[in-house]
Amino acid sequence: MAEQTFTSGQILTAAQMTTLQTNTGLAFISSTTIGTGVASVPVTGVFSTTYDNYRIVISGGAGSAVNPTLNLIFGSTATGYEWAYGVASNAAASGVGSTTGTFIPVGQSNTNLNVTSFDVFSPFLAKYTAAFGGMSYDLTNQQARGPYNGILKNTTSYTDFTISPSTGTLTAGTITVYGYRK
Repeated sequence: MAEQTFTSGQILTAAQMTTLQTNTGLAFISSTTIGTGVASVPVTGVFSTTYDNYRIVISGGAGSAVNPTLNLIFGSTATGYEWAYGVASNAAASGVGSTTGTFIPVGQSNTNLNVTSFDVFSPFLAKYTAAFGGMSYDLTNQQARGPYNGILKNTTSYTDFTISPSTGTLTAGTITVYGYRK
């Protein structure tokens, strides 16, 4: 986007306003409804050359199990993931991670609500793909978890991803994808 400078009292043209709107902020790409009792939710055709980076928001619905991790998989790739997240409670803080993962954890589900948001970097580019962000709360152990951070160490271009709980199923809610405008 070309930077524009305006002066006090200047009247903006329709073309200038359209340029500003087109080149700033987040752009809605898609919203996928989570079905009933599903073990995974594929979200297809959302990554492209239009955007390099994305925001993914999971909200509403619930899981069938208490506190399963919500896992992110790009395309059908099941190897090459490295990830970590922090765990904090009244007793202590610690970390959990993997250098041989088959997914990136991005949050947790529970029997009351699925809610998390995270950013994805470079999924369509021929570079490593990363996901950073999500926070959650473990109801059973009364622990805050996150931020969840991970990387997929290959240079494959992805258009799709899947969200699945580590145990149980998901019912209802939505997965919304936004692109960060360049």
